[in-house]
Amino acid sequence: MLIKNHTNVENIKDITLTRKVKGQKTRLGAFPEGTCVTLSLTLPRSIGASGAVLRINRDGEESRDIPFSYISLEGKADLYETEIRGDGLYFFEILLLRGYETLFLSSVNNLDFEVTEHSESLFHILFYKKDFDTPDWSKGGVMYHIFVDRFCRGKGDVTLHGRLNEDWENGIPQFADKVGAPLSNDIFFGGNLWGVIEKLDYLLTLGVTIIYLSPIFKSVSNHRYDTGDYEQIDSMLGGDTAFGALIEEAHKHGIKVILDGVFNHTGDDSKYFNKRGSYDTVGAYNSLRSEYAEWFNFEDFPDTYEAWWGIEIMPRLKHKNEACRHYFTGKDGIVERWLKKGADGWRLDVADELSDEFLDELNNRAKGVNQAFIIGEVWENGVTKTAYGKRRKYFHGHELDSVMNYPLKNAILSFLTNGDSESFYNTVTELYSSYPKPVLDSLMNIISTHDTERMLTLLGDPTAGEGKSNKELSTLRLAPEKRREAKKLFKLASVIQYTVFGFPSLYYGDEAGLEGYHDPFCRLPYPWGKEDHELLRHYKKLGALRKKYTCLKNGDFEFILCEKSVVAYRRKNKKDSLTVYINAGDKKVNLSGVEIDAKSYKII
Repeated sequence: MLIKNHTNVENIKDITLTRKVKGQKTRLGAFPEGTCVTLSLTLPRSIGASGAVLRINRDGEESRDIPFSYISLEGKADLYETEIRGDGLYFFEILLLRGYETLFLSSVNNLDFEVTEHSESLFHILFYKKDFDTPDWSKGGVMYHIFVDRFCRGKGDVTLHGRLNEDWENGIPQFADKVGAPLSNDIFFGGNLWGVIEKLDYLLTLGVTIIYLSPIFKSVSNHRYDTGDYEQIDSMLGGDTAFGALIEEAHKHGIKVILDGVFNHTGDDSKYFNKRGSYDTVGAYNSLRSEYAEWFNFEDFPDTYEAWWGIEIMPRLKHKNEACRHYFTGKDGIVERWLKKGADGWRLDVADELSDEFLDELNNRAKGVNQAFIIGEVWENGVTKTAYGKRRKYFHGHELDSVMNYPLKNAILSFLTNGDSESFYNTVTELYSSYPKPVLDSLMNIISTHDTERMLTLLGDPTAGEGKSNKELSTLRLAPEKRREAKKLFKLASVIQYTVFGFPSLYYGDEAGLEGYHDPFCRLPYPWGKEDHELLRHYKKLGALRKKYTCLKNGDFEFILCEKSVVAYRRKNKKDSLTVYINAGDKKVNLSGVEIDAKSYKII
């Protein structure tokens, strides 16, 4: 393990701390309930420590001190051991007893540590339900994330509503005068589910095994995160007919389909709220006698109500209300209904705002239908995540299978733009030493999304267009030389995305070289016929790599080198292995006989 010392602690070195399960060393930090994890600590006698103590607490409970047991003298070091077992999430640190003083081993990334004079950051370890696993089909493949309105205008039947921007090739998405200002989002480009069907053969060339669709239920907006009716596929996308055809054709192609579940809030223009009077139903806004009135929180009926982040067009649902909750998670509810119609799983929007009870019921209902895959929109470490003052239990066993891997995205960006390999190492190591192995194999690795700037743009403009107006950003593109340099780094980002633990989620158009600043400029129409063929070849190569090597499905992960702007790591299982070298620097490097050009990579 890496040891760092604070400047006010005398030089202490050669301490090692390892985790063992059944006598085998492991870097993992999450285990099935009942597993006995042994912590082995070696203390050189030169540091003068007389013993060590494990200070541990189950999350939310008081800590307790457990002395390490002396095992033996190994050379000039004493070997100590203790055991951890339990259920749920535990936090711990290690105290070194040295005369009248106590030193601490404080976590750096849940695996490595610092020697400090005071208690600082803690290690954590999770014991999850024995029966917890993730669907095998979620591992090893490639996900393709489609923002449906901007992917492809198919030729099937649709019913248009709203306004249509006919200029697919050059049109600019509707935008507000400034970030956060109200925007109707009622101008469409006309992408639909028929278009997705038409491009299934194309997706196969990228190695795609899972399609993740942005919301497709009836809505007045082009993004459809303000749902109008969960029981209808939007007619502008082709309705239920197009959805059924997509499921049938995708499955014929060996591709699974994941839906976007926006269950925290509805639209104000919905059958449930009906603020604009568009529906025949009596919505919660229309009457306190509405069957939906108790689904929402009104402070002053009807115009003052709880909305997601205060955005009035998105009134928040009250899942404490049993009828509301069961509409989604109950028998024949929305979750079960669309799975029975062929969907293979759900990505849950703003999962942090969904209660443990809601997630538990949803998971149980979904798993009762098929091998449904449940992914949460979580922007931090999902094991230690605290939301609204409460520790979340996403991976204790019956809530989520996976999360969107924003920490990895941020670490990749920092590494490639700042040469921050230490932060990259610590982030990736913490994730690997936090999540259950079934989650590690199913992590949704992202570098671009519908909510964030395109990675290619950020690599060419790390300021993310800071100081520029939305009008300026709407047409701003990288200068040719900046784009050429950004593409070199973008390839490195995608190589990491495709080869670390988990699976890559390729945001539509990244492979074609789409640029774009913050929402809505990261949602430009796909440039059919004008793709960046250099990037397209690159992504096809990466897709083929994931098909060929099983170690990218379930292999162990281990860093070999992490130094300045160079990192190297290995994926390995019993069948095959890969070593990945990334050089983000401006000079060629030689790593143990392997030469890697500047801003380049090698996979061996």
